[in-house]
Amino acid sequence: MSFDKKYIPLIIGVAVAAGVFLGSKLNFQDATDQLFATNSKKDKLNRLIDFIDYEYVDSVNTDSIVDVTVNGILENLDPHSVYIPVDEYETNADDMRGNFTGIGISFYVHQDSIAVIRTIEGSPAERSGIQSGDRIIAADGNVLSGNLLDRDSISNYLKGGKNSTVVLTIKKRGTGEIKDVKVKRKEIPLVSVNAAYALDDNLGYIKLNRFSETTYKEFKKELTKLQNQGITKLVLDLRDNPGGYINPAEAIVDEFLEDDTLMLITKNKNGDSQESFATSKGSFEEGTLYVLINENSASASEIVAGALQDNDKGMIVGRRSFGKGLVQREMALGDGSAVRLTIARYYTPTGRSIQKPYGDNLEDYYNEYERRYKNGELQSRDSITVDDSLQFVTPKGKIVYGGGGIIPDIFVPKDTSMQNETIEYVSRNGFMSYFAFEYLDTHREEFKDITEAQFVHGYVIDDSLITQFSEYARLNTDRAFFKDYRDALKTAIKANLAQQLYGNLAYEMILNQDDPMLKKILELEGRTRLKPIED
Repeated sequence: MSFDKKYIPLIIGVAVAAGVFLGSKLNFQDATDQLFATNSKKDKLNRLIDFIDYEYVDSVNTDSIVDVTVNGILENLDPHSVYIPVDEYETNADDMRGNFTGIGISFYVHQDSIAVIRTIEGSPAERSGIQSGDRIIAADGNVLSGNLLDRDSISNYLKGGKNSTVVLTIKKRGTGEIKDVKVKRKEIPLVSVNAAYALDDNLGYIKLNRFSETTYKEFKKELTKLQNQGITKLVLDLRDNPGGYINPAEAIVDEFLEDDTLMLITKNKNGDSQESFATSKGSFEEGTLYVLINENSASASEIVAGALQDNDKGMIVGRRSFGKGLVQREMALGDGSAVRLTIARYYTPTGRSIQKPYGDNLEDYYNEYERRYKNGELQSRDSITVDDSLQFVTPKGKIVYGGGGIIPDIFVPKDTSMQNETIEYVSRNGFMSYFAFEYLDTHREEFKDITEAQFVHGYVIDDSLITQFSEYARLNTDRAFFKDYRDALKTAIKANLAQQLYGNLAYEMILNQDDPMLKKILELEGRTRLKPIED
């Protein structure tokens, strides 16, 4: 399989588009009595829709007309004011609540059946005896396999009200036994912390994937664990984190800054501003801090990085962040849909806006990765274009810039070779994950006595597995230029196997072993190890 460079922006778009719209809760004064007041402009829109509904010659779904109208209005505002239709709202709400009500499994639709990848620890599914590799073939008598499998309805059967029950018909892995299992739905966490562990004797690592309502609580729990292990230095990984709520971002920043330190400024269209200051609760104010960012770090991730950089706390490592400096508030529209509307801009403590320019072409806005790729800034800090009129100075005299993302203190280039981009592409678009599942579906017993630590630190992917995957994904690994990347392919395959066998922690630990940004941090620390002291 060959991949044209024009598809590279997809790697960015998938990661960014889902999350950069997520805003926060601010306390600017609302003129609620005026918000829904009758006026001629609103009457005009309502009368037009009613006119179409009652008089148009053909039957028309006016709900779809409203959706198109709302989208059209918002598209003329800014890239982050968005409409969330009814059928997408619950998923969006679950992401930001940090939990959902269900049975607690991850699954694939595999060969017209629902195949269980893993059960979440402590979940109703796990307690009911459902295991990795089992197939769910029916729910409450509704067939969920073969030609009758409606992929769009699967979540409707597995999710439901808290303490409600569902009877699942399970085909057991290995034996093929068919049995009914009654499962009571519970709240299932959507964790924000992908991984938290000791990189070395006093250097810890925490990776966040979003900023939801539960993120700060999760982060604080893991930080405390690491501190109890003797950690005095921390790597906070915000790469590929598209953002979310401001509140947890501020709470995390508060852990690192001294009391009464300015963290964030927000301003609305009237010029009203709010300032957020650190409190006395910070537990890592004296610790050494590194923050990892890349071109997919957006929104709340940039709030964290900007607040720390502007206060000369820690070191920002990586590549220039996405560049979202707008804040949204959500408003329900009464029918299960909602709008997230930009209500303010945020500014870092030195007063800089990091919102990148936007015009009428939203495609150009989200495909800015391609421009960064072409101008060379993914390989060289010197290729980053800055505006001297947007230059700011931190308390210790460091020069920082507004106008489009957070520029790191230490730049780490991205490997943009065709080979590496290909590996990244097939890894992100599901090839590797599906391959790992199918491989484990017939080889799972081989791993039953291998512990997580043994797999992470000792398991070796042999060349035959590379060949199998290459045939599966139609990659031409015989080409001379690709042979240098066989180790990278092995690492990616091993990480995907680990994720399905043990979870996200093992996945991140394996990828981190050869990670260029972490290697840069170890270099700054004068170290060479990148694994926990105790396996």
